[in-house]
Amino acid sequence: MSKNPNSRLTPRASRLLRSARTAHLATSDKSGQPHVIPICFVFDGKYFYSPIDEKPKHTAPSKLKRLKNIRDNPQVSLVIDRYDEDWRKLAYVLVFGKARILQSGEKHRHAVNLLRRKHPQYRAMAIHQRPMIVITPKRIVSWGAV
Repeated sequence: MSKNPNSRLTPRASRLLRSARTAHLATSDKSGQPHVIPICFVFDGKYFYSPIDEKPKHTAPSKLKRLKNIRDNPQVSLVIDRYDEDWRKLAYVLVFGKARILQSGEKHRHAVNLLRRKHPQYRAMAIHQRPMIVITPKRIVSWGAV
């Protein structure tokens, strides 16, 4: 089912977005080469936020592929899904949106607060000093038991 991001999500889809611990973020570079990674995120009802946290990385935070891709091509997708052995309970929400990178500011502080409430691990991390991805949804599609 397609949803206009400005319209209300179904209660089930909204619960899935708010309760899911992870999502998969798809970015692509200038040439269209896709890059998909699992992320921690929070949804405030309008925007999706994902920090560049202190989990081990192979490169400096500012040089991460997802950030380079967003700078080159801000069109992204998120998949938030629920798997169950009872396939009648399978569900996903697919978000198509535009991403940007926040370094600081009110929206950044808001995201830090929400993320620390949802993920206790972030209370011990300096995510307030690190880049934050913010995604403005343009289209949301849900499927399955949502």
